[in-house]
Amino acid sequence: MTIDFEAARALFLDSVKRIEAEDFPAAEDLLWRALRLAPERPSLLCNLAAVLFRQSKFAQARDIAERAVKLDPQSPQAWLNLGRCREQDGEADAAEADYKRALGYDPDYADAWSNLGNIHAGRHQLEEALACYRRATAIRPDFAEAISNEATLLARLKRFAEAVRRFDDAMAIKPGLPWLRGLRCHEKQVLCDWSSFDEDCRQITAQLADGRPASPPFPLASLPATPALQRQCAELYSAQMYPPQPPEPASATPDSGRLRIGYFSADFHNHATAYLAAGLFEQHDRERFEIVAFSFGPERQDAMRQRLVQGFDHFHDVRGLSDRDIRRLARDSGIQIAVDLKGHTLDQRTGIFAGRAAPLQVCYLGFPGTMGAPYFDYILADDTVLPPEHQPHYSEKAVWLPDTYQVTDSRRAPAQTTGTRADHGLPGAAFVFCCFNNPYKITPDVFAVWMRLLRDCPGSVLWLLESAPETGANLRREAARHGIDGARLIFARYAEASAHLNRQRHADLFLDTFHYNAHTTASDALWAGLPVLTRLGEAFPGRVAASLLRAAGLPELVMQSTDEYAALAAALYHDRGRLAELRAHLEQTRMTCALFDTARFCRGIEAAYQAMWQRHRAGLPPDAIRIPPQPPGGTITQKLPG
Repeated sequence: MTIDFEAARALFLDSVKRIEAEDFPAAEDLLWRALRLAPERPSLLCNLAAVLFRQSKFAQARDIAERAVKLDPQSPQAWLNLGRCREQDGEADAAEADYKRALGYDPDYADAWSNLGNIHAGRHQLEEALACYRRATAIRPDFAEAISNEATLLARLKRFAEAVRRFDDAMAIKPGLPWLRGLRCHEKQVLCDWSSFDEDCRQITAQLADGRPASPPFPLASLPATPALQRQCAELYSAQMYPPQPPEPASATPDSGRLRIGYFSADFHNHATAYLAAGLFEQHDRERFEIVAFSFGPERQDAMRQRLVQGFDHFHDVRGLSDRDIRRLARDSGIQIAVDLKGHTLDQRTGIFAGRAAPLQVCYLGFPGTMGAPYFDYILADDTVLPPEHQPHYSEKAVWLPDTYQVTDSRRAPAQTTGTRADHGLPGAAFVFCCFNNPYKITPDVFAVWMRLLRDCPGSVLWLLESAPETGANLRREAARHGIDGARLIFARYAEASAHLNRQRHADLFLDTFHYNAHTTASDALWAGLPVLTRLGEAFPGRVAASLLRAAGLPELVMQSTDEYAALAAALYHDRGRLAELRAHLEQTRMTCALFDTARFCRGIEAAYQAMWQRHRAGLPPDAIRIPPQPPGGTITQKLPG
């Protein structure tokens, strides 16, 4: 083989220009050509690993990074590249060690500080992560990626206004940074700062439609977006962040005669997902199903965690394992259907599923939409949240559950009327409209409807959650723009689950948001006996409350248009007798309606799992499945705590 260092050097220098222009495919081609002329040159390998990583070619990048480290173990860039690959594979401890090695050779390596911050953030070590990001940006003040990471971290610390300012800083430096515009828009929505809302929506929609990564899927869920755009967004995100990996073989596992279901989540503790699903885990039929938890969230020993540990047949705490090791554990445990309860939400571990944790993989509950990934076979849904004509906008095949897709726990204690309205800052004689959705779900269109209601309904107030002091100030300012006294907006702070249920007894009518409406929040309100008024949205996030209301026997509270929504809200304000009838319906049917019948729901989801598995056993590809209605109530084999 002829070695030509000069020609290789020229190709290398050309590749650097391509990297600076973010033309990674061209840079990759030049580096491969250079390596053919000068094999095993560490500088070439380091840049090639970085370029492969930027194109989501993670397996190739790791192979090249490992070669670079062996050839030049004192290269900070080589260790950084290897750390990135290991972090991508969920090997947090190994990645941390790699970043620290890089910093040992170059203490001012800003990229290593930023990535070390990512490791701390993934472990919920938020202050440590913030210190790392700030060290990175002190070294490189124009480091847009680290600034964006810092902004995301500030949001997790509930320092939302600071987060928006840092996102603004990142956008001023690098406006095309992947996902940046959507992340920034979301934190502005948390504050109900709509100063650039229309332009943000226009830019995000146009860029996603053009195939550019303008937003992660979760921020898009609260914006006016079509199901087609949401699929486009999810596919971009999954392809770049969690591309498919070759599946690994499983060890032979004895057939117990029961279908082994694995539930994967970071939320097996006091969390909305756990409050909804705890009863399902307990009530699975243990003669036909073996139920296994894979918990990759923070260690919590709260009451819900203790209940969940007892509610599963096996509970694996896998937070310290890599994605590959979790996959191996699942496959070696004989999991036949893996159910991801996170989706595209905080603390997701989608990489577990990218290499197949089980023969069948299902997305459910945590994220209201498609994952846009070819390794998810099914999505559990219902006819309301995912009507058949929407199937083309989902990469998974729909499994339509009867009644509603959302599980609830009938063992929850009913709400009690405690204290007085005055205890919550509410006027005693007022008509209390409320919306306890997270403020980021409030958009200018629905707020305008609410302000018209306050104008036309004397003596009414609007009771909202306040995520930060700026949220209340911004909404009161918006109210004044609509001619409404800001004092008629009353704000509540976040509260423990039972206290939150109880305080809803003091409200008269829950007004839903439009594009990302009430999900667990709607279930809570209905369980507390509070009627919820919703408008049927275009995509999954805006259709969930309609699904819940129909399952609760209140389809008359599902409106098809904004005008109908506003008209019914005003009518219920004037007709207190009709409103009392709605409340009485919820009280009388709480333990019999489909929404709160956990046993009935359990039978439906078990029928879904069996139908999926029967197709798989028959050698058939995944296809749409419809589960027939299940009989109400009844008893099934239960695994109860204690």
